[in-house]
Amino acid sequence: MAASYELKASARDRVGKGAARALRREGLLPAVIYGDKKPALPITIPVKETTLTLHKGGFTAQIGVIDIDGKKHQVIAKDYQLHPVRDDVLHVDFLRVAKGATLTVEIPVQFLNEEDCPGLKKGGVLNIVRHTVEVTVPADAIPEAFELDLANAEPGDSLHISAIQLPEGCQPTITDRDFTIATIAAPAGMKEEEEDEGAATEEEAVEEEAASE
Repeated sequence: MAASYELKASARDRVGKGAARALRREGLLPAVIYGDKKPALPITIPVKETTLTLHKGGFTAQIGVIDIDGKKHQVIAKDYQLHPVRDDVLHVDFLRVAKGATLTVEIPVQFLNEEDCPGLKKGGVLNIVRHTVEVTVPADAIPEAFELDLANAEPGDSLHISAIQLPEGCQPTITDRDFTIATIAAPAGMKEEEEDEGAATEEEAVEEEAASE
């Protein structure tokens, strides 16, 4: 399986908050590699390269390589901690990825043809319910993103997971319903017209019923 990034690392023997602060002053981050029925491995990784990799997007949905003093480990980032104020990366948890493994990951959703969407052209608003979709997928076939085409979406439409073509072997973790990814909210004027039409129809029905009595 092809890796999306590679980070140089070193084994870490210092633990605790004081040690973590000392590492950050040296331009390093504390991290850990775990899983695959092997002992957890505390490591240090470079702050700059890790931050750049994180900001490219899809950090927790990409296979990476951690090079620990020449020995390479295939991993996927399962969690990371950010500073509550500065958003600096403070810690990363990596999961070992064994050959043939199946992973649960969050895949981002990309919306296509917004400029051609009839619902948006008529003044509707794209309401995104899910920016990502959690799926189980073979580790060697993780898609970069799911694409949802808006070319035929009209005001009031709901767009569901069934509208996305999933790659072979990829399965949403929610399987009991065709869940919503986004909707095209109708503009206020259109809603008022529909309500007025509904009220008028109801009044006509009442008048017809009264006339027949």
